[in-house]
Amino acid sequence: MIVSASRRTDIPAFYSEWLLNRLRDGYVFVPNPRNPLHYSRVELQPQTVDCFVFWTKNPAPMISKLDEIAAMGYPFYFQFTLTPYGREIETYLPPKTILVQTFRKLSTLIGAKRVVWRYDPIMLTDHMDVSYHLKHFEQIAAAIEGYTKRCIFSFLDFYPKVRSALRNIAVMEVQQSDMLRIAEGFSNIAQKYRIRLSTCCEAIDLSRYDIEHAACIDAKLIEDILGCAVHSKKDANQRPGCGCMESVEIGTYDSCAHGCIYCYANSAMQTVRQHIACHDPMSPVLFGHLPKDAVITERKMISVKDPYQCLF
Repeated sequence: MIVSASRRTDIPAFYSEWLLNRLRDGYVFVPNPRNPLHYSRVELQPQTVDCFVFWTKNPAPMISKLDEIAAMGYPFYFQFTLTPYGREIETYLPPKTILVQTFRKLSTLIGAKRVVWRYDPIMLTDHMDVSYHLKHFEQIAAAIEGYTKRCIFSFLDFYPKVRSALRNIAVMEVQQSDMLRIAEGFSNIAQKYRIRLSTCCEAIDLSRYDIEHAACIDAKLIEDILGCAVHSKKDANQRPGCGCMESVEIGTYDSCAHGCIYCYANSAMQTVRQHIACHDPMSPVLFGHLPKDAVITERKMISVKDPYQCLF
């Protein structure tokens, strides 16, 4: 099975010590977002975890742990979000110059194909117009040339929980004409810096610009990393436009401390702070401890590797 760590929070940035302890113990309890007393017990054994997909805006705290994770027998790759936004939007992130250095360091350690650049989401305001994004996309692409092979981008979705925060900086709906201008410009830049482009959960067809629809949890990339064919099927728990293969999510909402105003996974920073205050790196759950009256369901974990089509 593929494990997502995590669409709901930044485990590499804030909880890598906890994750390492979970791998040593071989399991984790994941709360149901809609029923906090219901937990899934997810086995994290190398025999059934075929690959980790790490989602992050700052993997620096995790880099020193990657050798041990690899030595334990867990393959992985990273989705690394790197955008042009400042502290008014991504409140607690390190400076972009530091994040670019981290991107290069991570890529040097694990290889360019295993660090996917996310330019996500694209937001438009009077100040951050199409020209702004073309300029900054090229600056970032030039800075990480050779350190990644792929970029995935998407346009902002106005989730209800973040609409008021976005209104404070006068974010505008992205029109199709803007999408096409950005796509054409990004395509020209990406070709210059040898980066393949994809969109995440976008209905618009941009194939005329050599831009494909992405699978962020990507069966082809996983097969390349594993040297083995995998049995993949679409993840039914994601949006209709999502191309990701099925995975098991081990993160928890309301737990990412980056403070990005466009984040759909946090409802309020006060809740995030409360969760962080009860985080125990030794606990089998991300926050607090397993309740005595918890209802536990064993999550079925089966390897998706095809043993008859493995190179090693």
